[in-house]
Amino acid sequence: MKGFFNKVLVFTLTFLLLFVTGFSSVGLANNGSIDQLGKLYGNYDNTSSSLTTVIVELHEPSIVEAKHSGKSQSKSRLSSVRNQVIQDINNVVSSSAVHREYDYLFSGFAVELPENEVRNLITVPGIEAVYPNITYEATASEPTFIENYEFSPTMMESAPFIGANDAWDLGYTGKGVTVAVIDTGVDYTHPDLVHAFGDNKGWDFVDNNDDPQETGADDPRGDSTNHGTHVAGTIAADGEIKGVAPDATLLAYRVLGPGGSGTTDNVLAGIERAVQDGADVMNLSLGNTSNDPDFATSLALDWAMAEGVVAVTSNGNSGPNRWTVGSPGTSRDAISVGATRLPYNVFHVELNTSGSFEYQSANVMGHPSDEELLALDGEEFEFVFVELGLEEDFDDVDVDGKIALIERGEIPFVEKAENAKDAGAIGAIIFNNVEGVQPDVPGMVIPTIKISNEDGEKMLAELVAGNNTVSFAIEDAGIVDETVADFSSRGPVLGTWMIKPDVVAPGVNIVSTIPTHNPDNPYGYAAFQGTSMSAPHVAGAVALLLEKYPDWTPEEIKSALMNTAESIYDEIGNVYPLNTQGAGSIRIVDALNIKTLVAPGSYSYGVFMKDNGRQVERQHFEIKNLSNEIKRYSMEVNFYDGAEHIQVNTSNNLEVKPGKIQKVNMNVQVNASELDWGFYEGMITLTHEDEVIEIPTILFIGDPTLDDHLVPDHLEAGSFTLEDGVFDISLLLNRDVDYAEIYFYFADLSGGYFITEFFDLPEGQVNLTLDASGIFPLIPAGEYALVTFIGDENWEEGWVLGYFTVE
Repeated sequence: MKGFFNKVLVFTLTFLLLFVTGFSSVGLANNGSIDQLGKLYGNYDNTSSSLTTVIVELHEPSIVEAKHSGKSQSKSRLSSVRNQVIQDINNVVSSSAVHREYDYLFSGFAVELPENEVRNLITVPGIEAVYPNITYEATASEPTFIENYEFSPTMMESAPFIGANDAWDLGYTGKGVTVAVIDTGVDYTHPDLVHAFGDNKGWDFVDNNDDPQETGADDPRGDSTNHGTHVAGTIAADGEIKGVAPDATLLAYRVLGPGGSGTTDNVLAGIERAVQDGADVMNLSLGNTSNDPDFATSLALDWAMAEGVVAVTSNGNSGPNRWTVGSPGTSRDAISVGATRLPYNVFHVELNTSGSFEYQSANVMGHPSDEELLALDGEEFEFVFVELGLEEDFDDVDVDGKIALIERGEIPFVEKAENAKDAGAIGAIIFNNVEGVQPDVPGMVIPTIKISNEDGEKMLAELVAGNNTVSFAIEDAGIVDETVADFSSRGPVLGTWMIKPDVVAPGVNIVSTIPTHNPDNPYGYAAFQGTSMSAPHVAGAVALLLEKYPDWTPEEIKSALMNTAESIYDEIGNVYPLNTQGAGSIRIVDALNIKTLVAPGSYSYGVFMKDNGRQVERQHFEIKNLSNEIKRYSMEVNFYDGAEHIQVNTSNNLEVKPGKIQKVNMNVQVNASELDWGFYEGMITLTHEDEVIEIPTILFIGDPTLDDHLVPDHLEAGSFTLEDGVFDISLLLNRDVDYAEIYFYFADLSGGYFITEFFDLPEGQVNLTLDASGIFPLIPAGEYALVTFIGDENWEEGWVLGYFTVE
């Protein structure tokens, strides 16, 4: 039967009926409850025979999952089960090749096969799910490189901001704690990092060797990388700059190759290897756009946390819209981190050209320092148009000591500014190439002003008229405190409905170590921005906490950071939503000195349906009194909206003895019929004297997946009847689907026949009629399963609706 599913004649119903001369007798063998096949994640071209790689998850639990689920498991048993599944796969696909096998945190393997045969995998006994081998990217912006002669340790502002310096003064530097950097590799020869590496430097999963160095400049497969070295410097540099935990030990795992991209199979392997190599903390500054808590990498991080390794991951750079968090930031247990911008001065800018035009849209885009920006104030300069600011656009243009006028487009803003500086410009004005506003880009190498498309056209007209000078009026307009970066991805998480990120940390204009890939000057520094930069601040903070509290569980470490995080506000003073900032911005010293732990650090009460009337859901948390005195806590629960229809009841006994743990039960009663569809955020506030702990909480009214997001399962119920060769099929769908394909599979699901497809099926009860009387004479006698695949461009499910017999 090998490859039979794809080698059989695939008849449409119309085609088959042209050849009907009679039909066999058909009987219904079994039509009980429906059975779901393995989960199929991702989009696949069922018409393409090109090879693709997918990740297969087995029903059989991994070593760690079995350990924490009270089950017995061994590598030999798991190997035996895995080999049997691999053998069974060979019976239903024409060709396959297994590339990687996993057994410690994740139970499964990576397999390459024709894309049009991926669907066959979920019919194989023992397979829980099939995931696409998604490409992961190192989540950071284009860097701003800092020449050695320009570099100053004071540029490393972010570690002191979260309290790293004060933690060092208390004696905590990360000594004795090992942090795994799962990334593009690390230049472990960098003078600021060489101290952090021992004989075991980690592993390279791209080239499969023990040298996890960054991709070099001469790699024919793609661009050089520096991302992992930057991340490592933020964690543990100790030289020209100091990372958050300068005495921590590092391990590097290169899972992202040339160009800074890699795939799920390597990321999973890196996670497993880091845990087995003895890492205490792992940092994953990488991600994809799959908002799914059950994606393979998210599940692996959950089990890593269960095994005692604190997993820290970036939340993603797809903000500012909600629901944009991606795996592995969707992990239930790992610490997912969003990005903030450090406090900065705001300046009011006025531009005037010699033709007396004013440019109302003028604002600061970015600058290397307040001093360099203010040096333009009150001065008049010649300006020159250099088109898109490409390197070649400056070849025949004199901008030395002048202002470069540049159009937006084609290359990053930072590259435009760098090209202008290299050509001698002392400033730049970038005008938009479309309607709308341009972003702020902190850390530009020269003072850079942004203006609208309309104002840019005015300046070009001024040049044509011979008015080629511009004057600046710049004044200090105050300070903006720490804010969340627009690019930082937001929650909630689909399916678990959890608040994400868990915390935020600095991720804009972060200065750290990089390799230059220049043999004459190999070690350098650069400013990056992204949630890639915020995650290692938290990983470093975790190392400091573990040095002080080596016996704490990952959940306790996570709670300490969340319980002591500081709520932050936007530029106009409004507190950010919980799914933007999580519990808030981390403060290391407060976490080190915490006297009460509340776990978990945030809560979701889940979904309340509007047609259920009053609905009650239960939740609980634990209070751990770390002091040597009895504490009596008071508690308030406040929802920001809809509070009149949300009632929370909790335990009255909030007295906790020294060193003890008190479980606190909470019931929430919601009259969903009185509330609008959407999610509702609130805060649980626990108080003891001057000690205040805030725990974010959330609940949902109505089906959250209607917010243009799709989660399983589409099918709530299904059945069929069969009479005179005609199937009457009934499907109960919980949302609209793009298609439902109907197959006759052999009863053992080893192969079968595609019959027909129905399109654009609406939510609710759907009745379909399939006249198969002309098909039965053309297929062998035997028992068959009626199988449907339903889905849309984002998701697909396979279901066995029942069995019938062809005689």
